[in-house]
This record gives sequence, structure tokens and C-alpha cells, in this order.
Amino acid sequence: MGPHASRDRLLAETGWLAEHLADPSIRIVDIRGIIKPPDAPHPHYFGNRSAYLEAHIPGAVFVDWTADIVEPDAPVKMTLASPGRFAALMGRLGIGDEHTVVVYEDGAGHIAARLWWALNYYGHPAVKLLNGGFRKWIAEGRPATAEVPHHQPAAFIPGIQPGWRVGSPEVRAAIGDPSVVLIDLRSPPEFHGEIGRGDRKGRIPGACNIPTATLVSGEHKTLNSEADLRQVFEATGVTFDKRAITYCNAGVSAALGLFALKLIGHPAAANFAGSWYEWERDPQNPIEIG
Repeated sequence: MGPHASRDRLLAETGWLAEHLADPSIRIVDIRGIIKPPDAPHPHYFGNRSAYLEAHIPGAVFVDWTADIVEPDAPVKMTLASPGRFAALMGRLGIGDEHTVVVYEDGAGHIAARLWWALNYYGHPAVKLLNGGFRKWIAEGRPATAEVPHHQPAAFIPGIQPGWRVGSPEVRAAIGDPSVVLIDLRSPPEFHGEIGRGDRKGRIPGACNIPTATLVSGEHKTLNSEADLRQVFEATGVTFDKRAITYCNAGVSAALGLFALKLIGHPAAANFAGSWYEWERDPQNPIEIG
């Protein structure tokens, strides 16, 4: 694979998308949302459908990351929707097995990365993040519309790819294993247990801290170069000879960490999808603070 192959496969630049707006093989998803600070009153997570209805990239459909792609009755908050529920959503939106999906938001990219991860987990690797998202698109004077598209329903057949996801048992086994590195994508105050979104504060023992803010840069929060990303990971002990497991609170920032690892070609990385919300539920799971 050439030096730019991973980048071209995983990232869509705004100029490329502008040239492909009329391509019937592409489906664009607006997944803009709001994440309040950890020390703000609950709830912390919101979809931003009102922003979508005001203006979006032409042809884009909207996905509410807090409702559409989660399992509403699951015991762990923000659990990914079941295969059937997820496939039904994709089908209704006109996203089929034959489509390349381009996902965008207006933040650092972690909400968009959550859908990128979900699509890959359900066997649909033809998905890209829009580098710089909606803010970069608008800053460049590219077209926007309030018109809601109505694509024909499509067939989306989910096929679970287990290597993309781990649960608490695998994380417990990873603690103290020198061949595995746990990566906490939350802010340093959350990592140190000073503040938190869950009922308990702290981190998984032995984890290293790589906040999502270190993966992007500039006013539009575009992904850093592969060389810069690799330097950030390696400086924290995340090397290609170790299996990497990313986590955050709900597996959302963790998805952006996983995206960055895939971008630099890491051979063995997965998302602890339940993340802190799953970990803290079991009082037997150890926690570090400080």
C-alpha cells in the first residue's frame, strides 16, 4: 500500500467531496452533535438536528448520534445499536452495501469517527471522514442547503467484524500485559480522576493518556499528518509491536483514536466500545486516580 493509500481510503478532503457531490455511489451523513463539559449538569450529549435543518452539505442525510445509532434499552449508556437496528437505519437513509459513505461533523471529528467505527464493525469499510468537517466546508465557501434529500431505501447487510471491538474481559486481561497498551482519549483532568462523566472517576490501571485534542490541529481541527500522529503515539509507548485498545467514556473519542491508529497503519488496534460507562458498572473492575 502506497504512502497515501490509507489517507485516501479513510479521509475525504473538502475539494474531493465537492467534485463528487453528484456521484450516485456516495452517501453523505451529517452527524453534528453537542458534547457538554464533564463538569456540566447531565445530560452531556445531544444531537444537533436543528443545525442540519438550517444548512448542510447538499445530499447529506442526518444521523442523531445519541439516539439513532444506540441501543435504547441497553444497560450501558451509549451502547451501539444492534445489527438489526443499525441496518434498518442505514436502509431507511438510502445507505446500501454498494455505497461509499462520507461522514462529517463540526468538532474534532470524534462523533463522526463513532459512525465510521460502527460501519466498519458492521462490515462496511467504504467510509471516510470529511477532513475539517462542516466548518472547513463553509469557510471555503462551498455549497450548503436546507433541502432534505430523500434517497431510495437500500439494502444494508451487517456482518460483524469482531476485531474492531473489545469488551471488559479483554480489557481486564490487558492490564499488566506488556504486549497490550490501553489508550485513554479523554482530557487529562478526566484521566487523573479530577472530574468525570460517569458515577465513578478515574482511569483503567496502566492506561496512557492521549487526548483527542492532540490528534487534530488548526481552526478546522483537521487530522494531523501521519508522521505527527505516529510521533504522538510512540512518545506515549504506543508502538506497532503492541496491541492497542482505545477507550474514553462512551467509545466516541476512542473511535477517533482508533481512526488515527488506522491512519498510521497500526496493525492491531480495537475500540473498547463500552469504555468508561461499561468499566465503572462492575465494582470488581480496578480504577486508578491521580
